[in-house]
Amino acid sequence: MKILVLNCGSSSLKYQLIDMETEEVLASGKYERIGEKEAFITHKAQGKKVEIKKPAYDHKEAIEFTLAQLTNPEYKVIDSLDEVEAIGHRVVHGGEIFKESAVIDDKVIEQIDECSEFAPLHNPAAILGMEACKKVMPGKPMVAVFDTAFHQTISKEKYIYPIPYEYYEKYHVRKYGFHGTSHQYVSQRVAELMQKDIKKLKIARRRWNTESIRNINRRIKKNHRLTCW
Repeated sequence: MKILVLNCGSSSLKYQLIDMETEEVLASGKYERIGEKEAFITHKAQGKKVEIKKPAYDHKEAIEFTLAQLTNPEYKVIDSLDEVEAIGHRVVHGGEIFKESAVIDDKVIEQIDECSEFAPLHNPAAILGMEACKKVMPGKPMVAVFDTAFHQTISKEKYIYPIPYEYYEKYHVRKYGFHGTSHQYVSQRVAELMQKDIKKLKIARRRWNTESIRNINRRIKKNHRLTCW
């Protein structure tokens, strides 16, 4: 089973095509400066890395050209787009609505849009990618994976800030937790490498452009003491 994974930004598109049976990344890359004449794609496949300048004035055009690279005779990894069985979309914020991944339909897209007030630079871009995929590959099942879903076991006394409660009631201001997909992978992988029960792990730390620290042990016990961004 081959899965196309997309991470859409307001003017960029990161992607991977993964063979789920072998967990091999067949192709990966990034489309940058979407919406501009100077747009270009960096594509990696079959041991090759190519950079192609190709104007893409919206996400639909970017995704169409990206998919064409997967079947490009020079470095193709699939013979037909029919081999792509599903599409996964990374979504930054699921608010209090999404506690786990969700199969994408019109209702889910509407709810993701409702959460855009928490991630105004990210959620709308993810929706652009979803709508583009619906046009380019109609009928393909799509799933949204939320960065915040991993942290939804935080108890209320831990996620409420020490500020007027009306801010939570009116504006839903609270701790949501971020980088959840990364924390989930790191904690599971560390447990595997250490040959240790994941329930005995204490802290997961993620460092990249932003940093977050996570008390994994207390997440499993459904009682967080620390979630920061």
